[in-house]
Amino acid sequence: MTPSTASTSRGPLTGVRILALEQMQALPYATQLLGRLGADVVKIEPPGGGDSGRGSRPAMTDPYGRSVGATFLRNNLGKRSACIDLKDPRGRDLVLRLAPRFDVIAENSRPGRMARLGLGYEDIRRVHPPGVYVSVSGFGNTAPSPYREWPAYAPVVEAMSGIYEMKRAQDAPPTVAPVGALGDIGAALFAAVGILAALRHRGATGRGQYVDIAMFDAMIAMTDIVTNFWSMGLRHGGLGPLIMHGFRARDGWFVLQVGREPHFAKLAELVGRPEWTTDPRLATRDGWLAHLEDVLRPAIEAWAADRTAVEACALLAGHGIAAGPCLSDAQVAADPHVLARNMLVSLPRTDGVAQPVLVPGNPVKLSDMAETGVPRPPWLGEHTEEVLTEELGLSPAEVAGLRTAQVIA
Repeated sequence: MTPSTASTSRGPLTGVRILALEQMQALPYATQLLGRLGADVVKIEPPGGGDSGRGSRPAMTDPYGRSVGATFLRNNLGKRSACIDLKDPRGRDLVLRLAPRFDVIAENSRPGRMARLGLGYEDIRRVHPPGVYVSVSGFGNTAPSPYREWPAYAPVVEAMSGIYEMKRAQDAPPTVAPVGALGDIGAALFAAVGILAALRHRGATGRGQYVDIAMFDAMIAMTDIVTNFWSMGLRHGGLGPLIMHGFRARDGWFVLQVGREPHFAKLAELVGRPEWTTDPRLATRDGWLAHLEDVLRPAIEAWAADRTAVEACALLAGHGIAAGPCLSDAQVAADPHVLARNMLVSLPRTDGVAQPVLVPGNPVKLSDMAETGVPRPPWLGEHTEEVLTEELGLSPAEVAGLRTAQVIA
């Protein structure tokens, strides 16, 4: 799927308006998801470099020769960009005047920064009581935390959730960011849920409220097995007795999960080892793990040796056994499921490179909302004048004066 310059499909959130004082990924992913469902998202960026995600690497250059980083490209599809200096009182006043025209005002600065700028929850509530105010930060704004002032990126809260230590092998250092920005995406998903819940509540009561999302909280929720299993007696990364391991095929690796005796019997039959079902060493799930390396792995990998990982998994699936190939980046980009469900969007590059930038498609599939072309990310400050004139009725002379004073860009 390729991007279009404007949305052509009315989603269920059409009419919802979001003013996003955001950067990087933890909030931008949430507002982008809501935008894909129909919401109008106006992104406020600082003049100069804009959202810090624009400075990430790898990057491409926009039509004006400015660098646009990968983090920005994959988190801002379909938004409008207005550059306003929030440190200037005149810039702050512009945002306070804009706020009543939006349903949601969202920010993901460090705790207290928006309040110091005069744009915190209480400031917005004074000018717009029905507004839903959203904060996404490392450790939250509304409850005491010893980490409140710590800056946080995804790997920080991922590490603090316990999942790195749970998966760390003996004396090896932890594997950092093993699945990309889980700490960011997780917080963004909970932010989207919170926004929708607050809007539903406002529809019933007429009242706005404060939605406070901590990335650390989101990771505690997403890595629930760490503390749950610990509380039930498992230690040192134990996952309970089940086969949940990687095995080698002809062209790479696949992951197999077997946690029930009927599935183990099917596995034994498929790989040509029916005697496993009567072997006393393998009579229990603990026995499966005790003899994983000396009995099970050699037989499973011998069976898979002349098959591709996909072929092996297809046979396993045909026997009701859960398995999946460990796909490479190139394989994911060409995967027939990914393509059939429009889960990769191609953004044509603006710097002469033939290979388009691939960003994730919309994972929320709705039967009454057709998937159409995806609006591209905005260039820095592309919609500043449009937003200020249409929303606030500023004259061309007023806009020019603010631009000359470097309040806007």
